[in-house]
Amino acid sequence: MNISVAKTEAIASEVWFDSHMMHVRLLDGREISVPIEWFPKLRSAAEEQRKKWRLIGKGIGIHWEDIDEDISIASLLTA
Repeated sequence: MNISVAKTEAIASEVWFDSHMMHVRLLDGREISVPIEWFPKLRSAAEEQRKKWRLIGKGIGIHWEDIDEDISIASLLTA
């Protein structure tokens, strides 16, 4: 018996923060939440700097120009 599983790439659509966590919504409806503590640049950034994110690579990563930080969605799923 052969079972085929389609592997899809996790693509981000939205990013937001609360006082301790970064939350990422994926196009497939999943949400990932990770501690800001894991990312020293984000932890040290002002709230306005955290809000200035943009998706890179068609949503496979997140970039913050002001603090020179890039995070891949794949790395959040394997953490």
